[in-house]
Amino acid sequence: MKLQFVVSDQTNPYWNIAVENYLLSLPETDVLTLYLWRNHRTVVIGQNQNPYSEVNLDALIADGGYLMRRRTGGGAVYHDDGNLNFSFVIPKAYYDVHRQFSVVQHAVESYGIITELSGRNDVLANGRKFSGNAFSKGKYQNLHHGTILIRGNMSDLQMYLRPKPAKLLKHGVSSVRSRVVNLVELNSEITAESLAPRLRNAFLDVYGSGEIHDLEFEHLLHRPEVQHLYEGFASDEWLYGPWRNFTAQRSAQFDWGAVELQLDMDGSVIADVRLATDSLDATLADRLRTLIIGKSTDDLPDTDDPVLRDILTLVS
Repeated sequence: MKLQFVVSDQTNPYWNIAVENYLLSLPETDVLTLYLWRNHRTVVIGQNQNPYSEVNLDALIADGGYLMRRRTGGGAVYHDDGNLNFSFVIPKAYYDVHRQFSVVQHAVESYGIITELSGRNDVLANGRKFSGNAFSKGKYQNLHHGTILIRGNMSDLQMYLRPKPAKLLKHGVSSVRSRVVNLVELNSEITAESLAPRLRNAFLDVYGSGEIHDLEFEHLLHRPEVQHLYEGFASDEWLYGPWRNFTAQRSAQFDWGAVELQLDMDGSVIADVRLATDSLDATLADRLRTLIIGKSTDDLPDTDDPVLRDILTLVS
């Protein structure tokens, strides 16, 4: 087992996510990578989300910000220079979510801040969220990435993100500000620059390796594969795709996440379907399409999947 550490010197989100996906594509079986990166004024949406209903795009673009769509599921998050983001790119044999979380926790706790895990994808301090996480599987390696909120601009976060009415009802009238915390509020000495080496040391400690290789970020940017990935992630088609003409016809909030559904009908037969969701399951839209396209709304197929069953209640 070999450990590898790389820190981005870019704040353009498309370069940062291109490098992440390049690292994930490598046929490594014994190299474990921790990759740190920061984005400038960026709203990151999940693979299956509708940017027009999740993001105040006019304000974001007018302020010189970026929209970025990742390949993992989950909801929209805001990145700025006050965030430090991390990616664990781990071969399948070594992939362990709790072990990866412990790297983040150990580094933050070195500042005297007590942390805890909440649910599947959040890390809390004093009961408030400072890190949201998402996960995906590659051919050879798996990805666990997340953000650490250090000195984020809460006003910008509230301005650029559009919480759905169903979520507001679910959470009462508490604002985004009340549910998240900047770590600098808990320890004024913490910065992205000081946290990065502590994450590196925690990575070494948790995995018990005697050495770590520091990979130069600049060398990765010149690889043709990275440049190709950059072009894809920055493309209009990837960012907006079919959602430019999207009108949410049916929507609901379930325990597992929010859903917006558009059906294109040929009589009573479903010709096409578009699903927007903050579910962590990035395969959900494709599985729904396979299940119902070409089927009549009067005779929908049965499924053992409880999530798909919930969605089918919006179709029939």
